[in-house]
Amino acid sequence: MSEDIIPAGKKTDTATFGTGCFWCTEAVFQELKGVIKATSGYTGGTVANPSYEEVCTGTTGHAEALQIIYDPTVITYDELLEVFWEAHDPTSLNRQGNDIGTQYRSAIFYHNDEQKQKAEHYKAELNKSGAYDKPIVTEITAYTKFYPAEDYHQNYYRTHGSQPYCYLVIRPKVEKFEKVFAKKLKKNN
Repeated sequence: MSEDIIPAGKKTDTATFGTGCFWCTEAVFQELKGVIKATSGYTGGTVANPSYEEVCTGTTGHAEALQIIYDPTVITYDELLEVFWEAHDPTSLNRQGNDIGTQYRSAIFYHNDEQKQKAEHYKAELNKSGAYDKPIVTEITAYTKFYPAEDYHQNYYRTHGSQPYCYLVIRPKVEKFEKVFAKKLKKNN
């Protein structure tokens, strides 16, 4: 199935995650079997239709986020959560790598009670297991509104893969992800 094309009558579901820079995690999630569309954008803030420049000030309350439309018969919310925890550092408060500010926070914006319960359970189990050296700081918040980022942010890694940021920061994350989740990749159908 081609990305962005949802057949009529096809049941889909939505997940919304904040994992720091949306360029990095968009490149990961859009490679998963069952993910129909991954859109970079902003959520969790107080300003309607914020621009990238406004979000970067840290004053709008938004997180850079991904809204993921997926086929729940191919990939489950639990599997998306597994990728979420692996795709970024959930123990880093308001920071991912060199990106610093509340807009880069780790967050799960749940769409229903089931997503909330699964996210809280997964977070508690990871903390209890000692999977990370530090406590997980991921916020788990009710989804309200998602604003797609400007067009130049969409499919960023696919269209700008040779730029230094993509090559030095995003590519290693994608390569690690492809090794860990090889059986879940679209290209391995």
